[in-house]
This record gives sequence, C-alpha cells and structure tokens, in this order.
Amino acid sequence: MTMNDQQGNWAVPPGTTTIQGVPPYQQTNFGTPTNNPRVFPRNDSSASNLSYGTNNNAAPQRVGQLQRRASGRTSNTGNVGIIVANRAGDEETEDGRIRNREAAAKIRDAWIYKQIRARQDEFTQYKQGRVFVGTWNVNAKGKDESLSSWLCADWHQHGPPDIVVVGFQEMVDLNAVNVAVENKSQQRSQFWVDRIKTTLNSRENTMGDPTRMYTELAQVKYLVGLLICVFVKAPHKPRVKHVHTSSVGVGVMGVMGNKGGASIRLQFYDSTLCFVCTHLAAHRENVAGRNADFANVFNKTSFEIGDEAVKEVIKLGSLNQWAAGTNSVGVSDHDIVFWFGDLNYRVDESIPTERVLELSEKNMLEELIENDQLNVERANGRVFQDFEEGPLTFRPTYKYQPGTDLYEQRPDKKLRAPAWCDRILWLAQEPGHVAQLNYVRSELNISDHKPVMSTFLVTIKDVVLSRREEVYKEVMKLLNEFENASLPMVSLDRIKLDFGEVRYDQRVTLPITITNTGQVVAQFRLVPKLDENTLCKQWMTVTPTYGMLIPGEQTEIEFTIGIDNLTANALNTNKEVLEDVLFLRLENGRDYYISVSGSYARSCFGMSVEELVLYSDPIRNVPLDPILRAEKYDFNAKAAMCVPKELWRIIDSIYERGLDERDLFSTPGSPDEVYQIRECLDTGASFENFSVHSMAEVLISFLSNLSTPIVSSSLFPTLDIDAQNIQAFARKFLEDMPPIQYNVFIYIVSFFREVLLHRQRNKLSPAKIARICCSCLVSSSQGSPDESKGNMQQLMLHFLETNSI
Repeated sequence: MTMNDQQGNWAVPPGTTTIQGVPPYQQTNFGTPTNNPRVFPRNDSSASNLSYGTNNNAAPQRVGQLQRRASGRTSNTGNVGIIVANRAGDEETEDGRIRNREAAAKIRDAWIYKQIRARQDEFTQYKQGRVFVGTWNVNAKGKDESLSSWLCADWHQHGPPDIVVVGFQEMVDLNAVNVAVENKSQQRSQFWVDRIKTTLNSRENTMGDPTRMYTELAQVKYLVGLLICVFVKAPHKPRVKHVHTSSVGVGVMGVMGNKGGASIRLQFYDSTLCFVCTHLAAHRENVAGRNADFANVFNKTSFEIGDEAVKEVIKLGSLNQWAAGTNSVGVSDHDIVFWFGDLNYRVDESIPTERVLELSEKNMLEELIENDQLNVERANGRVFQDFEEGPLTFRPTYKYQPGTDLYEQRPDKKLRAPAWCDRILWLAQEPGHVAQLNYVRSELNISDHKPVMSTFLVTIKDVVLSRREEVYKEVMKLLNEFENASLPMVSLDRIKLDFGEVRYDQRVTLPITITNTGQVVAQFRLVPKLDENTLCKQWMTVTPTYGMLIPGEQTEIEFTIGIDNLTANALNTNKEVLEDVLFLRLENGRDYYISVSGSYARSCFGMSVEELVLYSDPIRNVPLDPILRAEKYDFNAKAAMCVPKELWRIIDSIYERGLDERDLFSTPGSPDEVYQIRECLDTGASFENFSVHSMAEVLISFLSNLSTPIVSSSLFPTLDIDAQNIQAFARKFLEDMPPIQYNVFIYIVSFFREVLLHRQRNKLSPAKIARICCSCLVSSSQGSPDESKGNMQQLMLHFLETNSI
C-alpha cells in the first residue's frame, strides 16, 4: 500500500535507519542520507511509497504505559479517577445486595481495554517519520531574514521532516513591565511564526511541490517571552487531531511568566506526541531551582482533551482515561515527549570561568561535558528521570557577544562561563521507537545564545481495526469463562485506618489490600454515602476508586490524608475532625465500611492573627478542643502579645542574619528546612542554622496562608490613586484597619523598610517588595478588579518609601 492510498506523504529515500524493537519488515523506512540533493524528487516512488507490516515478533509492550509517572492529579471531589455512574441506577436485590449496571459495565470495559493494550502489537502497524525540534533563546532580538541555516540545515542529508517543532525563549525583554503586562508577546510571537513559515515554505525548499508545504497547527501557546509552534507537512494534516495547549509559569514568586513552560500535544495518526518548551531558573549556582522548575512544569502541565480524544485513546487500549470521569492528561500520558528550551544548566562552578572559556574556544569539550550540571543531575536521578539526550558534540551555546561568533569577554560586560543552556531531550514509552539522527547547533549570531536543533526518526502507530476486533473477541471469550460462574467474593486485610498524628502540609498514605477470594471476577468501587455526592471528605484522596479483579488477583487501594490551608482552618475552628467512613461496594455483592481516623498536630499555619496573639505558649500545646482550651486560657483577658510570636521569630531570624543575602525573597528555600522551621514555630523549639532563603519562604508562606488576610477587600482603594491623594488614602487605610491587623501590618512594613536599606547587597527594590506585600498580605481569592490591585500596590510602595507611617 502506498501513501497515495492514505492521507499524508511519507518519503522513503534509499537506505534506511532501523528503529530498535521494530522488525525491519514491519517498519515504513525513510529518512536516511542520499547523494541526491533533491531528497524528495517529484514523480519518484521513493517520495510517497509507504509499506505496512504487522509486528508479530516485536517485544511485548509494557502494560499500563499511559499511567502517569508523576503524581496523580486530583479531581474536584478530592479523588483520583472517580468512576462516573448514576446512583439512580442502583438496584437492590431480594437478599439486600446492590448493583449498578452502568458502573459494572464501565469497570468491565476498563479491564477489557487494559488487556487489549497488553496485546496492541498484534493489531498495530508502524510507520517511521522524521521530527525536527529546534530551540533558540533570541534575547529579545530579531531580524527579517531566512532561518534556513537553522531549520533546514540537514534537509540535504535527512530530507524535509514530517513535523517541525520550534521553541523560542526571551522573545521580549524580561523586564518588570513585560512580565506583568505581556504587552509585546503576541506581536513577537507572530513575527517568529511568520519567519518560520516563510523559511519552511520558500520556493527553494518546496521546489513548487505542494506536498512539501508545511501547515501551521492552529494552536500556538506563549507565556511572557516564551513561544512554541508546530508545523506539519500539508499531506499529514488530516491525520493530526486533538491538538491542545498548556502553559505553566514558575517565575517570580513561583507563578509569573518570566520562567516556565509552554506545551502542545497532539495525536499524529494513532500515536500521541507532546512537545514542551521551557525556560528554567537562571544563575550558575541555582541547580536546585532549575530542578524544581522542571518538576513544577512536569507535574502541573495538563491538557483538557475532551470526550472525543478520550475515545481515541481508548481505541489504543488505554485504561488511564476510561470511565475515570476526567478528560485531563499530563505530560507522561503520551507515547513520545520532546522537552527542549533554555534549560539554563551550566558547567559546574568547580571549573573556573576562565578555564571554561579556554576549553570552549579550543573545542576541548570532554572535561566540560563531565561537569555539565544537567548531565550530573540526570545521572543522580534528580531531574528529567527516564528522559534521554544525545551526546553533546558542539561547543557551548551561551554566552556569545551578539552579532558575533565570539564568547562574551568585553571588559564592560560581566564575564560568564560558556554553557550548554539550550538542550533537547526526549521521553518515549517505547525507547526503541525514537532514534536521534543529529544533535547540532546553528551559527546564527543575533543573540547571545546559539540555536540548537535535532532531527529524530520516530516510529508512529497506525491501528488496524479488523485485527484489533479479533483480539477483542479472544479477550471477551476469556472473560466470559469467568463471568458465567456465581457471585463475587473479596477479602480486605483491614477496614480501620488510623493515621496517627498528621501535620500541616503533610501527606500520609495507608493502603488496604483487596483480594478476590471467589471464583468469578469481582468489580469494586467506592460510593458516596447517602445524600452525599463525594466519596470522602475533602482532606482525603483515594486511588484507585474502582477496579476489577480476576480470581486470586489482588490490588491495593491507597488512602491519603493531606492537611491544606482550608482543612487546617476548619480543624482550628472545630468545624472539622479527621474522621470519616467510606463505603466500598462490591458490584453484585456486599458493601464494606472503612473507618478512617487521625489527629491533627496543630500548626500556626492556616490560623488567624487574632487567635495567634492570644497564646504565649507554642501553638502545638494549645488544645483543639474548645472546652479544654477554655479551661487553660482566659479569653476575656488582654491579648498576650501585639503580633504573633511566630511572625516575630521568623522576622527576627532574617533580620539578624539575612538582610544582606543576595536575591532575598527570590531564591527558593530547601523543602526539608521549610518543614523543620514550621515544626520549630509550632513546638517552640529553637531554630537551627537554617538558610535565610528557607526563612524567607516560610515568612511568605505564613502570611499567605493566614485564614483571613491582613488586608481585607473592604480596605481596597475605591478610586484611582495619584500623588495628590495618596497620603489621604494611606491615612484612611491605617485608620480603618482593625488593631491586630494594624500591628502586624506596621511590623511587616517596618521590617521591609529595613530590608530596603540593604538593597545594594540583597538586590531588592521597593517595587518588588510592594508586589511581595500584595501577594501575601492581600488575599488572591477576593476577586478584586485589576485596578484596585494596582492601586493597592501603589499604596504599598508609598508605605515602603515614605519617611513616616
């Protein structure tokens, strides 16, 4: 069968590159070098021929490859993958058993598709396609010129790719205005998209052949300065579907768009592809920040792909999306992932900058590669787990003197060690389905970075439905042998879960093992209690919430308690207790009742300042029970202190040791230290020699997670603020503030004014401190208009810069 019989145009030049794990007779081969500069001559059968083969001898696919490698996402009900079944369909039999036919059918189908996926090689044909991935930090530069030397450099060797993916970073200057307003990103995005389109579809590249034209996919996603766009050959466009985009900001204070990721996912024939373009944290020493940025983008990237796409995934034998009640997929829920961008990893600081420059200029790379931070972190399993990267054979791509091919060494510029900041990695469910043909850089020189590109030979799936139906019939025959027996029976190794003492922002998991002890398949699911819509209270998650076991099979159900800010507030105000009962229903069988209990180790996080000032004792020693609390404390007495002692301890520690700390309130702290500091605050224990950055992170977290904000929405300015009325607004603002909030506000502003006295060393500015104040003192959930929040930031800036309060 040729490609003329199908949609698309897959070129097959003489000679092929073999994909590991796919027999040559099964592959559609194309993409290797020829001596003919016209790799795809018109009216040449090698430009369109596509052969099919069945993978009878390929290694078995791993079962459940679409299961998320990252932590599972939680639905609005607090449960992962809750089954969707109408309770009106519950049927009670004469002996009291309850069955929901809709739920039973969905659970049954999920099990069937799981078996089908395990046998997908029996009904899947494979094609080979070429994917080009390019990345470039353009440093807010741009010229109206061809990009052929970057995008089309290897066409004479490997031929035009079937998919072209390009990512840009720093399309605009990452200054405060652009980060806050994003007023230039759209314009610069269109500029670069037009440049790519013009280059790919130039007459020199297409030679007048419409089958060599590239079509831009409709979705282009950009953050501040970050762009990703995907082009496919026009003949392939009908086989591209379910294109969706996502973006995650991990920049200033962990959310702004100056750093982060922009992603596009799609279904190409019957393979799912995901492309992630990222710009991670800068500075040579900030390896942990880059690792954290990667984890944030990986875990937070989510695509709402819709019912139609879910059904397509089901046809491939995916259990993950079937009957789960969610249309969301993550990065690892794809057959192939390409991750690229300015990842900002540098050469380790143990090598002096001058030495790195010398080796880079001489193209002596071995020592630099061994000390490349990304290589080191990946080797130690701290980042890009399971991803692959080709060998670095080109010189470091950063930092160059713009407009030249010289590393930046001008006397008036800061001397930086060259580094491979710009990288391309990939992740494949079947590693043998991706082969890297090249990994090189371009010599375009308008930026301080060099562009990087790589061409891949990838194996694409194409499902043959008739063969899939044969497998389906065999699976059904096996299932029917078990379903024709009697009733299901299961055993649970326990029905009571005691989580003990649970702390704020901590997740504790306990499992229950369920075993099919009967002679037939057993379908189980958690169901809501009568007159309720959720399976459990909002502080608990359960996974899986349903399943199916054949006789003798067993699985674990994990119950996880997590104390977030909302739960902590409810526990502190006696509106909630860590107790619940969950119903586990065996379809066509009995119900099991699982009791859950735990005790909350009280924390100052999630409380109000009004209550915190009442106690001089550590908050862990203050009883949650209101009767016990009333016996121990006289609430009619005056407050024990003017501001919470926990706030004083944090600020005092920063004041004593950290006012001169560079990048204070910008560099993240250590998660372990943050936890220990929180414990010291709650128990009254003395601080150890904790990092100032960890202290600063705890301060922002403490203020942000108060049950009620220091600045309520009623205090927001109602009119525009200018130089003439700001003094009056400031006075009115302070006069209307309740006493405790007033004390805390004055204390915090006084502290930040002291911080600004050291701005030459800590690199903070009044504008940045004002933004921090607004983010942690003013609740982000109050829904105030942007003008009011802008006025509030001006007001904060006035308090920080005025001579008196």
